[in-house]
Amino acid sequence: MTDSGRAAVLVAVMAAVTILLRFLPFLIFRRRTPAFVSYLGKVLPAAIIGMLVVYCLKDENLLARPYGLPALIAAACTAALQRWKRSSLLSILAGTGAYMLLIRLL
Repeated sequence: MTDSGRAAVLVAVMAAVTILLRFLPFLIFRRRTPAFVSYLGKVLPAAIIGMLVVYCLKDENLLARPYGLPALIAAACTAALQRWKRSSLLSILAGTGAYMLLIRLL
């Protein structure tokens, strides 16, 4: 098998597994969603966002210039925009843009 054929098979298998994983909950819980799954659906998004924030800020050096200011200001910008506009795409794009601008200026 050529490299292109192998790559096509790999992509097809990965796509099939991804689709299966997306549809599996609907196939398993056809009638009623268990309370535990509903609970996880409510608490996991906030927990994941919290983990992402910690991951993004973990390597910031607060003892050397610019003292982590670009990351903290960009995170505050993202949080404020999300609270105000409730648009994840806008918040992420604005926060990323603010961070890129601030690391060049500070």
